[in-house]
Amino acid sequence: MARFSLTTPIYYVNAQPHLGHAYTTTVCDVWARAMRLRGEDVFFLTGTDEHGVKVEKSAAARGISPQALADENAAEFQRVLKVFGLTNDDFIRTTEPRHERQVQAFVKRLLDSGSVYLGTFEGWYD
Repeated sequence: MARFSLTTPIYYVNAQPHLGHAYTTTVCDVWARAMRLRGEDVFFLTGTDEHGVKVEKSAAARGISPQALADENAAEFQRVLKVFGLTNDDFIRTTEPRHERQVQAFVKRLLDSGSVYLGTFEGWYD
């Protein structure tokens, strides 16, 4: 039997979790539980996106570093998952070394296969 992978969006840590995050993760959790009840091998992933201008601006507004904001809000996301009793198998943070290694390996495969290359393009832009 093949493993079925299910993921939520990775949530931005520029602010604390809200009802929309809980709703989306709960929908995925219900799906994962239903598949498990049918005997499926399910891997349910969620996590946080800890890069970007929104994170930088939110951290600056609070007078803390982007990493400090990410650490604080990622912990809050994980706490909320536990409060709701959600059954994700893993929680990934884009600042984790394992995430960085996987992204670098993926980009290398794309480059090595010729799927991504440097070139020029001319076209009309609005």
